[in-house]
Amino acid sequence: MNALLPGLERRNLGREVLAGVTLIAIAVPLNIGYAQIAGLPATAGLYALVVPTLVWAIASSSRQLVVSPDAAAASLVASSIGGLAAAGSQGYATMALAQAIICGGVFLLMSVFKLGFLADFLSKPILIGFVGGLSLDILVSQVSKMLGVHLDPGAEFLDKLTGLVSGIGATNPWSALIAAAAVTLLLAGRQLAPAVPWALVALVSTTVVVALTDAGAAGVTVLGEIPAGPPVLTWPMLDWAQWLALVPSALALTMVASAEGLLVARSYGEKRGYPTRPNRDLLALGAASVAAGASGSFAMGASTSRTAAMDQLGSRTQLPSLVLAIGTLALLLFGTGLLAEIPSPAIGAIVAVAVLPLLGLREFRGLWRLSRFEFWIGATCFAVTLLVGAIAGILVAFVLALINLARRAAQPAIDVLAQDDNPADSLLEDAPTGHMTADGTIVVRMAAPLFFANGAVFVRAVKVAITRVGGASSVRHLVIDMEAVTDVDVTGAEAFAGLREWLERAGISLAFSRVRPGARGRLEHFEIVQPTDIVFDTNRAAVAAFRPRL
Repeated sequence: MNALLPGLERRNLGREVLAGVTLIAIAVPLNIGYAQIAGLPATAGLYALVVPTLVWAIASSSRQLVVSPDAAAASLVASSIGGLAAAGSQGYATMALAQAIICGGVFLLMSVFKLGFLADFLSKPILIGFVGGLSLDILVSQVSKMLGVHLDPGAEFLDKLTGLVSGIGATNPWSALIAAAAVTLLLAGRQLAPAVPWALVALVSTTVVVALTDAGAAGVTVLGEIPAGPPVLTWPMLDWAQWLALVPSALALTMVASAEGLLVARSYGEKRGYPTRPNRDLLALGAASVAAGASGSFAMGASTSRTAAMDQLGSRTQLPSLVLAIGTLALLLFGTGLLAEIPSPAIGAIVAVAVLPLLGLREFRGLWRLSRFEFWIGATCFAVTLLVGAIAGILVAFVLALINLARRAAQPAIDVLAQDDNPADSLLEDAPTGHMTADGTIVVRMAAPLFFANGAVFVRAVKVAITRVGGASSVRHLVIDMEAVTDVDVTGAEAFAGLREWLERAGISLAFSRVRPGARGRLEHFEIVQPTDIVFDTNRAAVAAFRPRL
């Protein structure tokens, strides 16, 4: 049992099964809502809980991460396929299957080539902005469903918002009442008894009310008949042009799911003391996404909220996901008739409450307090995702990530050191006068690899350090602390060659300290450190060695 589901023991079997039952209560109503967001039938959301969930539970290294279509994935599916086919059509559903399979293929390639580190390019501010933009778009759609106001699911955000505001006067009072009751149950219930699956309670109670009062005749939209039976294995039949048209959106889906999934899996692994293997989890995500596309569902993602719920219930294995797969299959076989009278306003309320934390309001406040620059990165990503589209949002996210990376790489920590290796001054624009020993020796440390983004910055900083302590007339020896210089490229080497020539003209000798053994070969290859150069073990030894030369 441990080989299949690590962490599962006889003593925690009952707790894990109970967590699985709770997961069914949480996942079924949410997945029905997410399928509707994606423009797909309710079965697409339910099918995701069977074969793909089973594949993930068996193949992943994470003992707790719950994988399923989520709000971000659903919104991306709707926004990307909506421009290629009409929502609700057979062609639309086929494209959703193909998109999931492409996502799976990308996940598998990332696993084979060990590219899990690429997901780290989506920093927290970027993820906050991207997911927040998607969530606000979803929220507007769900509010319209709660009020009984019809909106075009393929419309842009501003058109949806305009349609919602202009349609307020046509609000169906019964829809609004049902939605208000569901929201009250969800919010108040969580405060009173957090362990109770209030989404299921809200769904069942509002469905009973609709069935008893015939609210459908008063204009309340219901889910309608859901075909009974298990998911059937299939393969989307599209021409090559259609497959290629889905690649950009599939790449966006893959990067968002991998970034969030690997981050959440790692954090829970560290929190609960078990190892995770990112590339194996990418493999499992790929297999689950291919299974989703081949069994009538859509792209899979990591569910942070459901993972947190399972952790709060004490679950430490993937058994709840297996219980979820079995329970959903039983529902599809024997209980679809129970779903026909589910009111759409209640589904909208459940999804709206679920996506509210994803707006990132608290996170944006934290970014504003900690880093204004990163706040504006997140805000830009939020605005582009919301106003231009999800694909544009993910492209802007990567551009912003690269800009942020380049900005930090181009501003490395460059210090003038005292003899005890502690920074005496930092060579920033507003830095104070540098530190020099009495014998005219100055020690400079750069805490980064030397490459194209910072080579010229380092050379300029060294010249500034020498100038600030009196220039070539005062400085006789320059020692460069190389402990943090782990790599170098051609551009960085050329910049350093210019520095070496400048030092020779100024009559300043050059030496090095603490050159890393693993990097010395590469540094000599690029002629940063030459075989004739003096290399010291410590900065103190370098300063002491130059004293007799005075």
